[in-house]
Amino acid sequence: MPRHEDEPLIKPHGGYQGLRAFQMAEIVYDGTVAFTRLYIDKRSRTVDQMVQAARSGRQNIAEGSVASGTSSKIELKLVGIARASQEELLLDYRDFLRQNGLMEWPKDHEKAMFIRRLCYRPDRSYSTYQPYIEGKGPENAANTLICVVNQTCYLLDKLLAQLERAFVEEGGFTERLHRVRTSRRKSR
Repeated sequence: MPRHEDEPLIKPHGGYQGLRAFQMAEIVYDGTVAFTRLYIDKRSRTVDQMVQAARSGRQNIAEGSVASGTSSKIELKLVGIARASQEELLLDYRDFLRQNGLMEWPKDHEKAMFIRRLCYRPDRSYSTYQPYIEGKGPENAANTLICVVNQTCYLLDKLLAQLERAFVEEGGFTERLHRVRTSRRKSR
């Protein structure tokens, strides 16, 4: 930890584009837009709800990252909301499969394992998953997105644990403000 007199009041923030959780949430968002366009009646409220849940998952990560410079509490809250939005979306995909008499792949299913391995590609983007969402029917599409949402949830859980540890160890903006002010008063 830096000496208090050198400690910045507003810590570095933003940079969410480099977070794997954000990158996967963006894939979920793009995939959900395509999925709802292809497989759900446009008049259904489910379309808006699914797209908004996917969007919320992505946007709250970005907003939390930007807010982190002055509020660790807000960052934690927004990343938690992003995680909850992904869980809501996961339920929607499972409902879709169940309500349409389609099979949900078990975790160890050959296709699920293949989709899960795609996330390790360094250049992964929506186009990595697009053939499995847009070209192989609704069962493959929903299961592909379930895999991607589960991976996103895992990454968000890890991010939340990391943010919690940092908050406990370093405190938030109010504690940093107190340390900086106290240090500067003593150095006068």
